Amino acid sequence: MAGERAHEFELIERYLAPLATDPGSVGLVDDAAVLSPAEGEDLVLTKDALAADIHFFTVDPAGAIAQKALRVNLSDLAAKGARPLGYLLGLALAPDWDERWVADFCAGLKADQEAYGFPLYGGDTIKVSAGPVLSVTAIGALPRGSAVRRSSARAGDRLYVTGTIGDAALGLALRHDRDKARAWGLDAAQTDHLLQRYLLPEPRTQAAEAVRLHARASMDISDGLVGDLAKMAGSSGVGAEIDLDAVPLSDAAALTVRDDAAFVTAMTGGDDYELLVAVAPEKTDAFEAAVAQSGVSLSRIGRIEAGAKVSYRRAGEVYDFGAAAGYSHF
Repeated sequence: MAGERAHEFELIERYLAPLATDPGSVGLVDDAAVLSPAEGEDLVLTKDALAADIHFFTVDPAGAIAQKALRVNLSDLAAKGARPLGYLLGLALAPDWDERWVADFCAGLKADQEAYGFPLYGGDTIKVSAGPVLSVTAIGALPRGSAVRRSSARAGDRLYVTGTIGDAALGLALRHDRDKARAWGLDAAQTDHLLQRYLLPEPRTQAAEAVRLHARASMDISDGLVGDLAKMAGSSGVGAEIDLDAVPLSDAAALTVRDDAAFVTAMTGGDDYELLVAVAPEKTDAFEAAVAQSGVSLSRIGRIEAGAKVSYRRAGEVYDFGAAAGYSHF
């Protein structure tokens, strides 16, 4: 099979160049793309790297791996209130790579490019001793000065999350131990829901404008609700109080959290890629209406408090997560 593989430039021409549909990328025949932002706009840039058997399983479908790489970056753009423009791709392949995998990978890229209006601008391909490893640099745009930071929450702000929390972390737990499905009382559809939520995030790009127009602070939940809320509170110099009973759960997750260990996993595990948003009290009605109009589900889970303490209550009692503070890359 190795003798039938394309060389680097053939790989780019055959599989990646067709994805470079923006004129600024000039079909990937140059060393760099040229991007001209619209007058009065800022560019928003973010990067996420994903490595085999750390951020995804090597056995996962190649197309799903590609889509996850794009979607985790789209989630970052949405949290800033930005609309996506395009991306740069770093693709590092193991020595035993094959063209069928690359073709499926690029088909996944193409599907999400079309779904999110997010073309390839350029990047690099290399061979590594173990892979694949992916690095995506995403570029978005918004009106000048309107980016929403994680560091601007203020006491009195209401805290919201989109979607449901914990599904992906519970799905990862199932990938490691499928017997948990029986222990948690999940049927086949509920099991598949959790597994799919880990495999393919759902970036809340539809809510980006509502965030930009109405939020005081925002970030995406990539490392777990507990850990990411601590980051927002810490960078803003505030505390928070959270009603854990108000945290939205899917039907599948609601079954699992009868087990306290599973509840901790759901609240602290990563890969949700939902939005955590702080909104000033006078803007909550407008924010809720705008998010509802976007079709994204939204739940109020607490409020920002003065001080530096983040506290949690469950069933009316103080709840302590202890050392389970969220996912860490190191």
